Amino acid sequence: MGSAAQSPPATVSGASYAAAAVTMAHYKAADSKREQFRRYLEKSGVLDTLTKVLVALYEEPEKPNSALDFLKHHLGAATPENPEIELLRLELAEMKEKYEAIVEENKKLKTKLAQYEPPQEEKRAE
Repeated sequence: MGSAAQSPPATVSGASYAAAAVTMAHYKAADSKREQFRRYLEKSGVLDTLTKVLVALYEEPEKPNSALDFLKHHLGAATPENPEIELLRLELAEMKEKYEAIVEENKKLKTKLAQYEPPQEEKRAE
């Protein structure tokens, strides 16, 4: 059997080498930024918290219909869709209005009362 002729090793021109070096430097910079960001997330507890929530989702016997809602709920970002909360908000708004009305009525009654009370100087003289 004849051996196949091997091609000579490829030579890298100076321009190709420079381009390859720039590309490698770019990848290293991106990796460095990724690593810094990963350390930041780890230091701030984000990775640990996300891991715990994802493990909780994994361990759920019946997976929820919406994994995103599960994550939001367990991260505390979900706003409850409870009708009772909406009723409480409405009641709070009504109570604030009543309070403002009572404060205004109190001011009017104090003004009216001041008309019928003798001035402070006359009270001291008695």
